[in-house]
Amino acid sequence: MRALITGIAGFAGSHLAEHLLTESDTEIWGVVRGEGWRIAHLEGPVTLRRGDLRDPQFCRRLLEEVRPQHLYHLAAQAFVPSSWVDPWGTLEANLRPQINLLAAALELGLRPRALVLGSNEEYGAVRPEELPIREETPLRPDSPYGVSKVAQDLLGLQYHLSHGLEIVRVRPFNHVGPGQREHFVVPALAQQIAEIEAGLRPPVVRVGNLEAQRDFTDVRDMVRAYALALTQGLPGEVYNIGSGVTRSIRQVLEALLAFSSARISIEVDPTRLRPSDVPVSVCDYNRFRERTGWAPRIPWEQTLRDVLQEWRERVTQRERG
Repeated sequence: MRALITGIAGFAGSHLAEHLLTESDTEIWGVVRGEGWRIAHLEGPVTLRRGDLRDPQFCRRLLEEVRPQHLYHLAAQAFVPSSWVDPWGTLEANLRPQINLLAAALELGLRPRALVLGSNEEYGAVRPEELPIREETPLRPDSPYGVSKVAQDLLGLQYHLSHGLEIVRVRPFNHVGPGQREHFVVPALAQQIAEIEAGLRPPVVRVGNLEAQRDFTDVRDMVRAYALALTQGLPGEVYNIGSGVTRSIRQVLEALLAFSSARISIEVDPTRLRPSDVPVSVCDYNRFRERTGWAPRIPWEQTLRDVLQEWRERVTQRERG
């Protein structure tokens, strides 16, 4: 089996590559556009190609060379606040690559089984009576990022209906774990705590909205779900993926602080607040569980410990030069 992972150098993409190398007999190819520090250790077992998926000619050459049976399309601009700063940049980054890849597959006569990633952000302004969020919950995206993910989701459905491509769509909820950039909430908190412990900043953690409640899943559980979705999901169907458990950002911070012996205070930073912020988001993933048998395995405390330990190691390495 030959699989192509777009966004392989990203947070989820790098974990997906590791999962497929460990758990399946798959020849893995990946696309890299920017830095690739997360996958430096995989460059032997994984064949990499560098290029810009927004370029239709690059996409055609890529698919003509790789001719994948499985296509995991993970490449995206994934940071919601950036979509407020540059809405069109987010729409272009998230739509053009998918259109280019699917159009190239049709032009070349390829029929890869493909996974298209939406997001829980598609649901946007969910009403309290609509919780937990099911796949039938109305889509009310309240950020340009959410709009881009609705478009990706429905484009995947359109190519399935119009051309018969075997496309499975997923709407993952928040995922966290080692390797995530510090502008996301959990690593942002962990980085500050690690730097405080090392004496590199005053003993104050700066935070945004602590009352927001989110459905967090360990990224290693999430990519296991992606592999199951592609191989066992029903083409044309859409699946929520998440833990089914809500945790407030305050609870996340308190758990991280409990792992530290430093005396740390908390201060709200207005720059960390979003123009819109859904109070509660929680996933109903029964459709996916019934189809694949998947459920999260990694304990939440382990996820947080792993993230904090990674940041402690990063801070130590940075101090050593």
